[in-house]
Amino acid sequence: MAEETPVKAVQVKLVLLGEAAVGKSSLVLRFCQGDFNENTSPTIGAAFLTQKCRLENRIVKFEIWDTAGQERFHSLAPMYYRNAQAAVVVYDITKAASLEKAKAWVKELQRQANANIVIALVGNKLDLVSESSTSPAPPASSEAPAEEEEEEGSSEEPSATPTPNETESDDARQVSTAEAEAYAKESGLLFFEASAKTGHNVGEIFTEIAKTIPFDTIVPKSTTNTSGNRRSGNNNNDNGSNNNVNLGEGQQAKKGGCC
Repeated sequence: MAEETPVKAVQVKLVLLGEAAVGKSSLVLRFCQGDFNENTSPTIGAAFLTQKCRLENRIVKFEIWDTAGQERFHSLAPMYYRNAQAAVVVYDITKAASLEKAKAWVKELQRQANANIVIALVGNKLDLVSESSTSPAPPASSEAPAEEEEEEGSSEEPSATPTPNETESDDARQVSTAEAEAYAKESGLLFFEASAKTGHNVGEIFTEIAKTIPFDTIVPKSTTNTSGNRRSGNNNNDNGSNNNVNLGEGQQAKKGGCC
């Protein structure tokens, strides 16, 4: 019986864009290392990590550029999204202005980036809102017997005033799922709401991107000069190890595990 040919990893350049403090670095940290840091420092310039995503018929090796969200670094963005096969544009579902900034990034990508780039719009910080503000309410039953309705009417009605925690959770959401999803559909984007803190939907974002990328448009990279072209400190290999290359000031390189 013939031996199976080993599947070679396909390298995919992916860039994260979005306003400062929407959780871009936390999403990448969760995807690459399965971890969450409550006190993540702002990214300076950009950070570089790698992680593999295994599909049924191929292995996708994401080369992830996590860019700084501060406006002073905006002019550097084209250097990172140039020739990228995928982009994750992140906004904070508790901050309406961050969605407007995300829309501006999408326009810039569609105008200047690779024509075949796959863009995913991701609403982060889902853990800050309640389930009721995320999921549609179940339909009310109209088949209750009249006798029961009369009994309910005669009993003392419970207070409908929400607790302070419920009110705070419901009021935290400023961007509705329907609004963001409609925009994503209209613009031809993948759409997810996720939580870097709990890990909800984080893996699904990158898996769906890997499934959607038109691999016939990717030009294979030469393997002869791979090691020579790597930056110092980025000893990238095919065993699934992930390294974070610090391109800014005062940040330390981080290592992650394989998937």
